[in-house]
Amino acid sequence: MSNTKNTSDSQESQQSSRKPQRSQATQATQTSQASQKSQSSQEPRRPKPMEVLREARAQLAELTGMTAESVSSFEQTEEGWVLEIEVLELERVPDTMSLMASYQVELDAEGQLTGYRRARRYERGRADSRGGR
Repeated sequence: MSNTKNTSDSQESQQSSRKPQRSQATQATQTSQASQKSQSSQEPRRPKPMEVLREARAQLAELTGMTAESVSSFEQTEEGWVLEIEVLELERVPDTMSLMASYQVELDAEGQLTGYRRARRYERGRADSRGGR
């Protein structure tokens, strides 16, 4: 019986000596994961193109009071994004005589509006005479 007890004592001491090693490995993994999370939380999240489109339309509408009808141009730049958004400026009857405007909208890399300007104004029913723009 004493032989059995020595064997079980030996197994328990081996298991207890392994536990700290596993614990240290687990701690190292958790520390590495926490470090990666803190690094990724420090980097600004780059929004997806559809998020940028939605946000740009909403922000322009809030600033101008005019609802965006469409986005006619969309480009990612080094600084962020540039869009051209068509809005209804003045509703007339018939609808083809309504005044539309095209706004150039600039957003930063996070999708926040940094500036806008009206690029042109035109009647809804008129063809563009500026050669493809």
